[in-house]
Amino acid sequence: MGGPLSEILVVAIEQAVAAPLCTARLADAGARIIKLERPEGETARHYDNLVGGTSAYFAWLNRGKESVVVNLKDPGDLSFARRLIERADIVIQNLAPGAMGRLGLDSQTLFDERPDMIAVDIVGYNSASSYRSMRAYDMLIQAESGICAVTGTPETPVKVGVSIADICTGMNAYSAILEAVLERSQTGRGKVIEMSMFDGMADWMSVPLFHYRAGGRVTPRTGLSHATIYPYCAYACCDGEVVVAVQNPSEWRRFCEGVLERPDLVEDERFYDNPRRVENRVALDRIIENVFKRQDRETVIARLEAHTLAWGRVSTIEDLAVHPALRSTAIPMPNGRTITGVASPINPRATARPVPALGEHTEAVRQEFAGTATGDGSKRAENYG
Repeated sequence: MGGPLSEILVVAIEQAVAAPLCTARLADAGARIIKLERPEGETARHYDNLVGGTSAYFAWLNRGKESVVVNLKDPGDLSFARRLIERADIVIQNLAPGAMGRLGLDSQTLFDERPDMIAVDIVGYNSASSYRSMRAYDMLIQAESGICAVTGTPETPVKVGVSIADICTGMNAYSAILEAVLERSQTGRGKVIEMSMFDGMADWMSVPLFHYRAGGRVTPRTGLSHATIYPYCAYACCDGEVVVAVQNPSEWRRFCEGVLERPDLVEDERFYDNPRRVENRVALDRIIENVFKRQDRETVIARLEAHTLAWGRVSTIEDLAVHPALRSTAIPMPNGRTITGVASPINPRATARPVPALGEHTEAVRQEFAGTATGDGSKRAENYG
């Protein structure tokens, strides 16, 4: 397969979501991903078997990779893994804290041996933190980072319904790797990259943190509405809900005059600017709800459209499956079937390569790398700069 990364070899000692998402994006860009799995298969293979006998998570995150079974506790397999790594441009791992170090495969050691290597650790908490040895899963990071404190209803904190800590971290790692590849093309040197799940979520919490540090304001949980912009929430029509977004004075005027047919509200002191609308949201909600509940959703949407105002439906999973904006791709599965998946948001026209069966490429890769001499990979640095 062609692509901008078609000359890149990645060895992935990965599991679950964060690292596999990163390498899935690298695979979509043409990189060769050799995924090392323990004999029973990596964690995500066992979450369910709903997609033609394959886990939904695994089907999502592992198309286009080669699955090679190794037991890294076996000296022979560990030696084989080292031969693979000696040839790799990128090595990425997200095992439990300390696991790679116990194998002698920690990123700093690999980089010291091969200064042209890009060695990536995906971790829960950065190594300078007292939390560095803690195991970290998506919901734990959402909770620790404060995401749950600003998500949910006033009564109940909740996690986001998809694995945002993992997804954020995988995309951050992908971005950092692309930067490192560009830098290496100029300098010949690789890099050690540590990507922390907590750091990514803390960055996403920047606005609530600024509000707290600069203004002493604790961001409340507001359900399906915005905590600091108003009206920006879902309102019930007589036959369903519609989300309305009003973000500036011009939109507020058009909303009052054209949708609510209440021009008097434009200059109402309670709602004159966004901070006052946020402060008086309960009173404003009563006014809007009284207008919307007497109309069907399509009528409200037509009014919003006529006055160039943003809106959205509160879609169900069933709605998403047939959404007109959903771009899909055919994904070949290990059992010979093809499933319909979501196309890559970065390269939606790319043809999806197959999801591998456990160990499908073990023998071929072992034969390919059987004669690799120790130290061969270190010569690659001579080819740069």
